[in-house]
Amino acid sequence: MTRAGAFFLARRVAGTAALLAVMSLLIFSLLYLEPGDVARNLLGTRPVNAQTLAQIRAEYHLNEPFLAQYWTWLTQAVHGNFGISVQSGQAVAGEITSRLALTLEIVGFALLLSVALGVPAGVLAGLRHGRGTDRGVVGVGVVFASAPAFALGLLMLYLFASDLAWFPVYGTGTGVAGRLYHLALPALTLALGLGGFILKITRAAVIREVDQDYVTFARSRGLANIQVLGLILRNACLPVITSLGLTVAYLFGSTLLVEQVFSLPGLGSLLDGAVLFKDVPVVQALTLLMAAAIAVTALLVDLAYLALDPRLRHEMAAS
Repeated sequence: MTRAGAFFLARRVAGTAALLAVMSLLIFSLLYLEPGDVARNLLGTRPVNAQTLAQIRAEYHLNEPFLAQYWTWLTQAVHGNFGISVQSGQAVAGEITSRLALTLEIVGFALLLSVALGVPAGVLAGLRHGRGTDRGVVGVGVVFASAPAFALGLLMLYLFASDLAWFPVYGTGTGVAGRLYHLALPALTLALGLGGFILKITRAAVIREVDQDYVTFARSRGLANIQVLGLILRNACLPVITSLGLTVAYLFGSTLLVEQVFSLPGLGSLLDGAVLFKDVPVVQALTLLMAAAIAVTALLVDLAYLALDPRLRHEMAAS
């Protein structure tokens, strides 16, 4: 790695760390936004007496200054200790771990489907720019991209699960095949909206590359259409990869709603119950984890862009 590349990497890592630090401070402040005594709020519906209140204040260091409390909470969170759930009385980390796999499976499945649907459709629309095929594909993509995830999920559930009975109404299934079968509708619900977004990005990138001089030069040299298409796709994939940072934010936000529609016991149902019950430790932990996932994904996308785009590496080497 060149000196410029190392500086770019260090700058991006430092920026991500600073962003996470600010986000963690704001997330910790949620504890003090709820009215009433913090210790009583952390007890939830458990019996309240002087001894229990003193124990909670000592456990959460509530008698210390605000920044000292924040630092204690952050260091414990880094080590996987997010405190005790007000609602269940169990460790927050354990509740998140038991539900995390399901949410990640839905997100991963939806991401694969969205790429499989959006990229080919975007390439087709870009190569047929201005024609009827382009307008039709873009129109369908706009409809799915504009539809709210929960409304699309209800439609899919009614049509394919209840009416046609092609898919189960609820449940997570057992085994790989059963898991895929049960998660197909939730993942497809997310993928249709995200696929519309990827379609638009891919189409714009292909249209821009088709008009470049290197395409005209390649065709004048007698390269086959499939070879020219390979050159176009290689350069058009960079904006698509860059947009993946936004797709992760979309997926995590929409997954929480879709899980409620399909009654799936993932992080969405956990967060929904925590908000309704005012379970601040769970809300803090989930918010921090989602913020960290989005920030780290954005960092990885930047690094992938640096690795895939030789023009950027040459510019950094020359500077």
